[in-house]
Amino acid sequence: MKKNVCAILLGTVLAMTALTGCGANATAGSVSTDGSTSMEKVIGSLGEAFEAENSGITFTYNPTGSGPGIKAVEEGRCDIGLSSRNLTDEEKAAGLSETVLAYDGIAIIVNTENPVEDLSLETIAKIYTGEITNWSEIGGNDAEIVLIGREAGSGTRDGFESITDTEDACQYRQELTSTGDVITTVEQNPNAIGYASLASVKETVKAVLVDGVAPSEETVKDGSYVVQRPFVLVTKEGEALSDSAQMFFDYITSTDANEIISEAGVVPAN
Repeated sequence: MKKNVCAILLGTVLAMTALTGCGANATAGSVSTDGSTSMEKVIGSLGEAFEAENSGITFTYNPTGSGPGIKAVEEGRCDIGLSSRNLTDEEKAAGLSETVLAYDGIAIIVNTENPVEDLSLETIAKIYTGEITNWSEIGGNDAEIVLIGREAGSGTRDGFESITDTEDACQYRQELTSTGDVITTVEQNPNAIGYASLASVKETVKAVLVDGVAPSEETVKDGSYVVQRPFVLVTKEGEALSDSAQMFFDYITSTDANEIISEAGVVPAN
């Protein structure tokens, strides 16, 4: 009987020792991000690479849009917010802090059947404010221009309207809730024009030149393509991240992440 008791106790001690050893070598935790749909490709690539290097840490991304992502940080519903615009003075006053991760071009996209290849920034503004309403006025087909844009609160919309100086003046036919929806809508309508994150643009639509400059990583980096905006990480000022979230933040803002960021089609800030 005593031998059986001793054997059970010894087995228990060995099992506890093994579990303790495993815990000492494993990293467990999670990091949650929320916000800009334009950042889906770059943040997804970074999250995948981070998980591969940090077994046991779970990364999540909730594509809600820049405004909701900023709000999620403020209300403590995620670790890091994602915004495709700079924070406003009001958001900074509410205790939020921004860190620029990368810079992204906003491509002006048309249907692949549209013969228009190049538009000036001034012409783009006139199109979106309704001063120019037919493609024939700018070298295209005789057809009404269908204006596609993003919903209020979108970082892409804020960036586009700020750069083109069209705040509160755009005459949208449709206001869509994601970058993918804008691309799909322009792809399906030969008379549509829209704007979308350069990193998300596919061959199913055509990105026009702006003042003779094509949108690309090189032209965003050298500043010659003027329709561009920052990709921003949003955190709470003076409030420490969890260990897992801090590890992720440090990783994606280091030079080690630059290759991944570039492969996602945007320009690293560091």
